[in-house]
Amino acid sequence: MNSEAYARPNSLTGYWVVIPAYNETATIREVAARALRQIENVIVIDDGSTDGTAEALVGLPVTVLRNPTNCGKAASLWRGFQHALGAEVCGVVTLDGDGQHVPEDIPKLLAEAAAHPDYVIIGARQRDQRRVALRRYIANCAADFWVSWAAGYPFEDSQSGFRVYPASLLRSVKIKHGKARSFVFESEILIDATRLGYQSLPVSIEAPSRPGARPSYFRPVLDIVRITRMVGWKLISRGMYPVGLYRALFG
Repeated sequence: MNSEAYARPNSLTGYWVVIPAYNETATIREVAARALRQIENVIVIDDGSTDGTAEALVGLPVTVLRNPTNCGKAASLWRGFQHALGAEVCGVVTLDGDGQHVPEDIPKLLAEAAAHPDYVIIGARQRDQRRVALRRYIANCAADFWVSWAAGYPFEDSQSGFRVYPASLLRSVKIKHGKARSFVFESEILIDATRLGYQSLPVSIEAPSRPGARPSYFRPVLDIVRITRMVGWKLISRGMYPVGLYRALFG
């Protein structure tokens, strides 16, 4: 189904978009402008960029929050969440500022959010597209396994930053969001969401090829080690959670 078929869910005005951005001057304006065509309220958190990311948004009706220094993706997301929650939203859509997500897929995710209001909706990239970068694909599969085990719930593409979070979840979770937690945060919130009774639903999305795209800030070795360490502590706290392992492997 093409994006035009999802035009009507744009009326879901209770949702805001949060876009963390660090040195994304090449892509951020187009990403934000396309997101605005889907949802009226868009927040961009400029995470201490030095390339004019915030200036690239001049003239667009978006809320720009600027971190004085680079605080990391987790802190930027958290700041965007708190700003949106102050507006009494019913949910928050997150996507990255580098153009790897298609903003026109937002209504597709929101349609599922409307049908499943207590779920975290995950924009899951197709496996053949994820395999293009083999090293990252292997790292992502490893993360999927560990996160699924700790949550006791099988996840597809747990490292996708294209999501819809229920506001009730964001008001409930208390997760560390310092700079070292940048890519740990998005894994930990899935685990904690499941433990709070929120399920997750993958929605297939396109991952467009981006010639000349900047290298990802995700570091397959260091960030997977950090995610695994976080998961390890959660498993130890639950006696290694054998039931969770069974559910991760067999659904």
